[in-house]
Amino acid sequence: MISGTLLVFVLLCGVEAGRVLVLPGEYSHWHNMRSIVDALVDKNHSVTVLISSSSPTVQYTRKERFTFNVFKVNMKKEEADGVWRDFIHLWMTDTATTLYEKVSMIRRVMSNFMALSADTCKGMFHNEDLLHTLRESHYDVLLSDPMMPCADLMAETLKIPYVISLRSTFAYSFEQFCGQIPTPPSYVPAVAVQGHLTDHMSFTERVENMLLYIMHTTIFQLNTRFTFDRLYTELRGKPTTMCETMGKADIWLIRTYWDFEYPRPLLPNFKFVGGLHCKPAKPLSKELEKFVQSSGDHGIVVFSLGSMINNLTLERSNTIASALGQIPQKVIWRYKGKTPESLAPNTKLYDWIPQNDLLGHAKTKAFITHGGTNGLYEAIYHGVPMVGLPLFADQPDNLMHMKTKGAAVVLDINTMKSKDLAEALKTVLNNPSYKESVMRLSRIHHDQPMKPLDQAVYWIEFVMRNKGAKHLRVQAHELSWYQYHCLDVLAFLISIVALITFLFIKTCSFFFRKCFRKTRPDGKAQKNKKE
Repeated sequence: MISGTLLVFVLLCGVEAGRVLVLPGEYSHWHNMRSIVDALVDKNHSVTVLISSSSPTVQYTRKERFTFNVFKVNMKKEEADGVWRDFIHLWMTDTATTLYEKVSMIRRVMSNFMALSADTCKGMFHNEDLLHTLRESHYDVLLSDPMMPCADLMAETLKIPYVISLRSTFAYSFEQFCGQIPTPPSYVPAVAVQGHLTDHMSFTERVENMLLYIMHTTIFQLNTRFTFDRLYTELRGKPTTMCETMGKADIWLIRTYWDFEYPRPLLPNFKFVGGLHCKPAKPLSKELEKFVQSSGDHGIVVFSLGSMINNLTLERSNTIASALGQIPQKVIWRYKGKTPESLAPNTKLYDWIPQNDLLGHAKTKAFITHGGTNGLYEAIYHGVPMVGLPLFADQPDNLMHMKTKGAAVVLDINTMKSKDLAEALKTVLNNPSYKESVMRLSRIHHDQPMKPLDQAVYWIEFVMRNKGAKHLRVQAHELSWYQYHCLDVLAFLISIVALITFLFIKTCSFFFRKCFRKTRPDGKAQKNKKE
């Protein structure tokens, strides 16, 4: 009886432990993916995180429930971190910077970023011992973030299914050109540096959107052709493109949901898992709880610019600190820089804060954020209105979504004055429409048949059980660009119509001459009198 009960239990559980290879991103991308890794380990899957020795944020020396496989590269941690810091600085250049200086910075940053990517890829594929170990491990699936270069090439090399987890500035380009997801420019807005387009566009905005799509297409195609396509070709020893390789992914886990996205077409192998890292708030430390409770009925404001920004210029920090002192709420600010001279008594600085637990606290009234996807979803999850200070990458676009949905006020951190930030905070704190809007988004987020994290794990296990998910992959991947847009069919139909029109005109002309031309008794045509 006991054996039978155990057998039924095993059959009901139905999930056989598998082997998962993970190639993570950095910074907040790793924090997000870490939630999936922990959930897979909880379900008894064996997880190996493959990471380079130059990783600036993945702490591979720590003992974890999963295994780290670290491969050596030439670049050092400090150098890799410097590449990412330069990338951030590129987006936060002073307004006085000339066009020539900006172009030079872009060229230098892109060159350094490509050097980092090439170093990482060659560190993997020029290491025969590593490749042998990976092959002998017989992994069931590979999970990666596109921030980690050549992960798709690794999946193809190991001949295992591939799952992508993504949300970034270039995600739309990856989705459109590599994933073949439809993106009608008439109502799907392109990502812009200063995001302002929505799915409700006027004629002029649709013109702008079309031009942005053309620009994005040109830049993406040229950039990949002369960078990653060359690298992939070198590593494979035959002509290979990045999009062709990435397009073979079985499942795309998109780290957003309809609480965030504008409605748009979706393919069967694209799954929304936005907010998978969110969870109920835990109790705060005694010190932090005491400070929060000291706010009384006014409550608190939580302020964080994410994991990549630790400090600001003294001028910017003083501008912000002065604004924070103009509201009655207490402020908890995650900040590692020099203490601003204008810091008010209502504001307390911390090197690190339990952001999710603070946003879930009953006394939290607003969230000042840079617009990273992780922070936005924690605010949506707990129903906290926002003041957005976007810095770089997808953040302006992210906050534009929140502004459009009535859940945020957005400012330019480089040009705002203290009074601008103070007024924005007072608007969000005192206007109940912002709280109502974010609570509506929160209800949408929670009203799902399956939690986002459970859904992410389910689709990874689905790929493992079925040895892939190619039956969900559209045939568009096998078509050329002119076949995808039916230009060859259009050219054929136009040719047929043109031929029929030509024959019709010729036939009508022939019968017209036969019927209306005068003839002589001998049967020969009579010339016109004028002739």
